[in-house]
Amino acid sequence: GSIVIKTSNAGSAGISGALMFSSGTTSSGASGVLEIGTGTATHGKGGYIRMTVGKTSTTQNEDGGVITVTAGQTTDSGKDGGSIDVNAGISENADPTNMGGYIRLATGEAQGGTGGSMSLYTAIGTETSSGSMVFKTSDAGTLGISGALSFSSGTTSAGSSGVLHIGTGTATQGKGG
Repeated sequence: GSIVIKTSNAGSAGISGALMFSSGTTSSGASGVLEIGTGTATHGKGGYIRMTVGKTSTTQNEDGGVITVTAGQTTDSGKDGGSIDVNAGISENADPTNMGGYIRLATGEAQGGTGGSMSLYTAIGTETSSGSMVFKTSDAGTLGISGALSFSSGTTSAGSSGVLHIGTGTATQGKGG
């Protein structure tokens, strides 16, 4: 059967309640683990996990809700901050027409204005270097070719198409990249 955990609806002038799932703190050792998953399907398709922020429907000039995923911070010397790993599913069938799962990142559409923007950037190192960014496809198997990389702006029916900029940053006391 199903299990539903939810707060009650808000009154006419309030907000609905919050839900919090958290492990406790610890003074020695790692804090607890929070796992969310679906069960294995023996003769069917595995379930799915969906995270959705409710629709903003108001006359108060409010933006849509936000989803934030943040890995852990560390203050230990010589240790890295937490990582975020997003992995698509493995195709374990040997059929050469099968593909592993894909990852799609898309911004929101705008009915009357400009579609949403996307930013991918590495963080600053306040006393040393900023992080690196790598775009590459994996090596090919014994019978295939390596994957393609495409960088392109979209087409347009009125006006100029988008610009593609590639460059290095300014060097204040050194040689430009």
